[in-house]
Amino acid sequence: MYKWFVCNRKRIQQAVLMVLLGLLAGNVNAQPEKTVGEILKRADQYRLDADAAKVVSQVLLYENGELDKTRKYNVYTRPNRESLVVFKSQVEAGQKMLMLGDNYWLLMPKSRRPIRITPMQKLLGEASVGDISTLTWSEDYQGQWVKETKLQLPSTESLNTIQLELTAKTSGASYQRIELWLEQGSDFPIKANLYLRSGKLAKEAWFTKGLRDSLTGVVSMTLLDRIQPNKKTVIEYQEIVPMALEAKFYNPAYLSRNSVSEL
Repeated sequence: MYKWFVCNRKRIQQAVLMVLLGLLAGNVNAQPEKTVGEILKRADQYRLDADAAKVVSQVLLYENGELDKTRKYNVYTRPNRESLVVFKSQVEAGQKMLMLGDNYWLLMPKSRRPIRITPMQKLLGEASVGDISTLTWSEDYQGQWVKETKLQLPSTESLNTIQLELTAKTSGASYQRIELWLEQGSDFPIKANLYLRSGKLAKEAWFTKGLRDSLTGVVSMTLLDRIQPNKKTVIEYQEIVPMALEAKFYNPAYLSRNSVSEL
């Protein structure tokens, strides 16, 4: 037995080493103690930390590094995936958009008839209705753990992240599938690849960290289209304050008869 052990010592050492390396690799990609649902809720809080809020959003379209156009929107959110978007720029004055669950309507100032639209309806550049109506990852998507990984940032630096795979749970979700990278430890959102129902990569989103009321949060989102690399769309969240509108403002019939330009 001893002679067999001496003859096979190198093989045994190699086998033990391979087992240890396998265990270490398993630990690197092992899920943390928090559930994926808890991780997504924490990530959502960096984007919107109140159930009912007013979000002042400015959309900027850049072409070849130069600012081309800007638009401004006031977004009023409340629970159960409901949002009212009031268009504030001069060229879009009087327009509003309503989201109630999976249903979206666009209301024009000279029409009494709400127009049915989809969350992919473009507003400016790569910014769509769904991008500014503050859909939540934790409510609208089923999350799955992928791995821990180093993510290359646009600044050429790299960051330790966790990667999740999100699949839409509702037909009203803007994207069918999302590859999401969160900062390891804090769960702050860093990057998202956004896919259509066809499986096509629609756009790439990068999230900018900053301070809102002395708390860390997402202060802007940059959307990139790989087909048109000379263009980029930036959504700046200029103000987010807790606010609850009356229920009447979430009724398409009321909005079609009344101006809400003061909101």
